[in-house]
Amino acid sequence: MSLSIAFSGKGGTGKTTLAGMLIRYLSSKGKTPILAVDADSNYNLNEVLGVEVPTTLGDVREQMKKGDVPSGMTKDRFMFTRLEEAIVETDTFDLVVMGQPEGQGCYCAANTLLCDFLGKLTDNYDYIVMDNEAGMEHISRLTTSNVDYLLVVTDPSRRGIQAAERINALSQQLNIGVKKSSLILNNAKQSPSKALQQIIQQTGLELLGTVPEDETIAEFDLKGRPTAELPEDNPALRTAFSLFDKIID
Repeated sequence: MSLSIAFSGKGGTGKTTLAGMLIRYLSSKGKTPILAVDADSNYNLNEVLGVEVPTTLGDVREQMKKGDVPSGMTKDRFMFTRLEEAIVETDTFDLVVMGQPEGQGCYCAANTLLCDFLGKLTDNYDYIVMDNEAGMEHISRLTTSNVDYLLVVTDPSRRGIQAAERINALSQQLNIGVKKSSLILNNAKQSPSKALQQIIQQTGLELLGTVPEDETIAEFDLKGRPTAELPEDNPALRTAFSLFDKIID
């Protein structure tokens, strides 16, 4: 039985960075095999992990849409083969990326393709880590479904926490199988004040913990270096690992 953990939150909160840290955490603990899923159409989890993505599910969908199927091969067989090619394999994890949708402004078919493909993949992995697009689009279109943990990432601001509350409320309203939701305060300059703690309590979300603001992460981002290369004694990384200890047996 797979353990699935999905990250969500408004843009710019660092959820992709934390998803990458979780994958590193699982790898360091020998908790494999791991399937990393970038469900964001504007994908960059691969950059955090330091791997190249030659093909996305969106690419496969576009090729099928154009009818570029070799003669002598059924569409189903061609689709299965191309989807297998879209899996990026490494020594410690596999990665699959949704990529861009077909057509301007329409993500539905790409999301459907992702869900169908994941359903076939999940039995092969003990751990699934999903990085979702900013906001609530992935939840309203049921990309995030049947997950053990929904980790909602926010910056330490009222607006960020309110956005996290809406994400969690929608996940419960749609009844899409999220077993447990927790909040992570990221890029925090200090421990949450009493006023901020009160705002969090009003959301009904459990605060898993706070990850400090980190200059090294900002420097890595500026230079285009994967945060998978952060030193083991990095304060933000060590704090994130301590939070993951709370949810991973």
